[in-house]
Amino acid sequence: MPVEPTVGRLLLNQQPRISTPCTRNRSGRVQPTNGRLYPGVHRHHTRTSVQWRFPAVEVSIALSYPYPYPLVVFDLDGTLVDSAADIAEALNRTLQDWQLPRVPEATVLTWIGDGVRRLVEQAFTAADSDIDLDTVMPGFMQHYEACLLRSPRLFDGVAETLAALRDRAVTLAICTNKPSALVAPLLQHFGLQDQFALVLGGDSLPERKPSGAPLRHIAAHFEVAVEAALMVGDSITDYRAAVDAGMPVALVRYGYPRGLDLDNVEAVAVVDDLRELLVL
Repeated sequence: MPVEPTVGRLLLNQQPRISTPCTRNRSGRVQPTNGRLYPGVHRHHTRTSVQWRFPAVEVSIALSYPYPYPLVVFDLDGTLVDSAADIAEALNRTLQDWQLPRVPEATVLTWIGDGVRRLVEQAFTAADSDIDLDTVMPGFMQHYEACLLRSPRLFDGVAETLAALRDRAVTLAICTNKPSALVAPLLQHFGLQDQFALVLGGDSLPERKPSGAPLRHIAAHFEVAVEAALMVGDSITDYRAAVDAGMPVALVRYGYPRGLDLDNVEAVAVVDDLRELLVL
């Protein structure tokens, strides 16, 4: 007999709902009691784990269980927020200030993730410019702030996922390489400023991602073992930071991977929709 959800229904898309009896396996993951995968669910193999994808599954069944990670640390750009167009516009305005040609947004996507100075450095190197970055950065930061709220959007399922995790007493944090002064306005724009117990920007500590130091700092702040927390990101920078910290990592497919092979990566999960994290 199908298990009745104990909380409100949460669907990953508009396909028909599927209700199947579930239990937890030895690793603590939710699985059907009949031993079969849901119709349309795909197994994703890595060398260390097997993940299930739920393209049309009613995940509310799992929400009554304690979440396996008491602390979840999210990247920002490319994971929670689609900000690529705004970052690209700020960068292109900077290039134009120095009489250099604009570059396509798709190219900028390959540069996002390692901090603003590295972003600008890659753009000016690609333009064969040897202008001193110390001279360029103040103008870029002005454009970055001006473009910050130009057209950002939350990726699908972000608000619901954050709220559901908070409802399950999970502590949420952000670890981004974005300048810390620009993180708060972006969170406030989406009404998410109260969802996170700690926010670290790229200039909050002496080291930033891909160093694992920021993730270790966050875990220590909440007195949670690094291996008991979860990092959620989209890029090779996030992945390397999690590996360096010794923190389990989940990755999203819709972000800015920058060369990370998401089909052959050791991760807790690789998801198409952030709401899939709710059934870990």
